[in-house]
Formats: sequence, C-alpha cells, structure tokens
Amino acid sequence: MDSESVKSEVIKQIRAQYAIDNAKQLIDKVNEHCFEKCVPKPGASLSSSEQTCFTQCMEKYMAAWNQVSTTFIRRLQQEP
Repeated sequence: MDSESVKSEVIKQIRAQYAIDNAKQLIDKVNEHCFEKCVPKPGASLSSSEQTCFTQCMEKYMAAWNQVSTTFIRRLQQEP
C-alpha cells in the first residue's frame, strides 16, 4: 500500500469512528433529556402518555440535532 492509500484508509476509519461517537452521544443526550422530561416517576413500564411524550421529545431532539449538524457541516465546507 502506498502512503496515499494508507492516509485515505486512516481518514475513512476516523470518520467512521466519529460518526459512531456522534450517534452514541445523540442517544445518550436524547435518553437523558427526554427521560427526565417525560418520566417523572420511573416504574416497571412506561404509561401511554409517557411513551407519547418520549417519542415526540426524541423526534424533536433528533430534528434539532440534524439541523445543527447540517448547518455545522455546511459552514465547515464553506471555509477556505
């Protein structure tokens, strides 16, 4: 393997790890934020209203996360 191939492979691996880390962070934040908001008294299972709240909270949080990520990537791409 030449040095460019090695460099390209390393960059690909770093990007993949970064994507995995971002996904883990998103899941942790959604669980932390939405669980605290929607489940005031944890029990053996979630009530229907808790499930609805959690689902809606998760969808909003992920939409916001996607918007921030898209904007951030666009700004990075515009930099010289």
